[in-house]
Amino acid sequence: MFKIQTLNKIAMIGLEGFPREQYEIASEILNPDAILVRSADMHSMTLPASVQAIGRAGAGVNNIPVEQCSKRGIVVFNTPGANANGVKELVLAGLLLSSRRIVAGIEWVQTLKGKGKEVGPLVEKGKNDFVGPEIKGKKLGVIGLGAIGVMVANDALGLGMEVAGYDPYISVEAAWGLARTVRRAISLDMLLAQSDYITLHVPLADQTKGMLNRDKFGLMKKGVRIVNLARGGLVKNADLIEAMKAGTVACYVTDFPDDDLLTVPNVIPIPHLGASTPEAEDNCAVMAVEQVRDYLENGNVKNSVNFPACALPSMGRDRIVVANANVPNMVGQITTVLAADRINIADMMNKSAGDFAYNIIDIDGDVSQTQVEKLRKIEGVIMARLIAKT
Repeated sequence: MFKIQTLNKIAMIGLEGFPREQYEIASEILNPDAILVRSADMHSMTLPASVQAIGRAGAGVNNIPVEQCSKRGIVVFNTPGANANGVKELVLAGLLLSSRRIVAGIEWVQTLKGKGKEVGPLVEKGKNDFVGPEIKGKKLGVIGLGAIGVMVANDALGLGMEVAGYDPYISVEAAWGLARTVRRAISLDMLLAQSDYITLHVPLADQTKGMLNRDKFGLMKKGVRIVNLARGGLVKNADLIEAMKAGTVACYVTDFPDDDLLTVPNVIPIPHLGASTPEAEDNCAVMAVEQVRDYLENGNVKNSVNFPACALPSMGRDRIVVANANVPNMVGQITTVLAADRINIADMMNKSAGDFAYNIIDIDGDVSQTQVEKLRKIEGVIMARLIAKT
């Protein structure tokens, strides 16, 4: 029986993916095998020794102590693309909100309450204060061409915009989904200099933190509009405010409101609604559950942020999975330990990425916890687990 702890409310359609005869699910549970989380902050949480996996029902993992998990061999999963359509729709709304002064206009109209028959004439008189340009024919720069960025780029084309994208690490899968008429920006600086609108779709990391700063604002067209539904830390707020006062940035739409931005004119703060649709929550929950279940039952890794993708079809054999430091001779040491106990390997897959590697080893015959304990004693092995045949 596997035990699953939920730190947030996870959509029931996802939790139904755990067979009740094999899984126990609760928000308070001792010695969980896996944890499902949405936005709960796990950095101050003491992770039980029993935890083997963490499933994030969403794309960002800033709320999870990934480095700590990696050192313990805990596989952290996220759900890229599951909420992509929900975020994309809000980005498109953000482009329109940034142009047409809709929010400011609505706020002004609400101040006319009590004016009676004067409301109509006052609206006609005051509407010119809220004039804004159409987005059709304007140049949109999309920074980051993952699942969301590709969808934004393609749909912006459908709205009549000229679209350029920048992503030096674009995946083959994303490239296949990108419309051919989306232009490729050869550098970030070129994209910033040519765009009337800019939208961000990159993760927050050391190399992207504050990527839009004073220097980058200095390259932009006067009156540029920026939509950031990725992460607040991608933009340096003090430099943004300076650029807005100078008229460089006409409007900034963010899904991550900060206190220092709340009273700045022409900042539209959205209360983190990008993935807040029932469809996105369902998709993320289903995807997270499927990935965690496949890992617990079969040892397969898909969409992990700290270990490489690695999967083998289950053939009804005993299976050992091993996570280790990505250093030379690890596979040799692992197979030597098994060979010494006359354990024959029927199939094996080894994958590495960055500092870590992951192995799936199918055994021809039986294997016991004794052999697994021997593997754990190899210097550089972080985790070893036996998945008995069913």
